[in-house]
Order: sequence, then structure tokens, then C-alpha cells
Amino acid sequence: QVQLVESGGGLVQAGGSLRLSCVASVSTWRINTMGWYRQLPGKQRELVAVMSRGGIINYGDSVKGRFTISRDNAKNTVTLQMNSLKPEDTGVYYCSAGASRTSAGDYWGQGTQVTVSS
Repeated sequence: QVQLVESGGGLVQAGGSLRLSCVASVSTWRINTMGWYRQLPGKQRELVAVMSRGGIINYGDSVKGRFTISRDNAKNTVTLQMNSLKPEDTGVYYCSAGASRTSAGDYWGQGTQVTVSS
């Protein structure tokens, strides 16, 4: 069973930046894609950004041009740099991993809160 541990998050003013990191451990050989999803208040969980082991990246439409995902396969880590944050980015961000080359969702972290004040 893959374990995912997130760090980062917190409170920031609109226009600011935050960095989220996630490290995977235990059975990491199962993982192809790693990345981030989020759950905004009153909404379903949605894609933020995912990246395959081979470097294929998918971003959610609402974060394109503002967020950047990166990954270190040797260290089993994935990082999300979030710039130009907006109040509507406020929510719980989840690290996720999966065996697929195009999506995660098989394994989940505990979630980290991101709050953007106006």
C-alpha cells in the first residue's frame, strides 16, 4: 500500500504563492502518475495537476498558467508551485498517486488546507 505524506499549504493573501510537496513511500513501484487534486467548499474533488513518471502533465483548466507541477522520480516526490493565488483557490488539496500514465486516484494523502484571503 502506497503512503503519501503532504507538506506545505496554509494561509496566504490573494496574489501570493504557496508550495505543496508530497513524498510517497511503501510500494512506490506501483506508482506511475503523481499529482494533486483539490476539493473546494461545496464542490466535488477536481484535478489540479498530475504528472506521469515519463513527464506527461495534465493541468486543471482553472490553474493553467498559475500553477506548476514538478516531480523527482528518484525521491518519489511531487511538488506543486502555486502562484497568483485567488480566493477561489481556497480548499483542501490532496496528493494522489496511481498506476495509470494519465491519472492518479489510486492512493491519497490526508489533505492539506490552502486558504487564500482577499
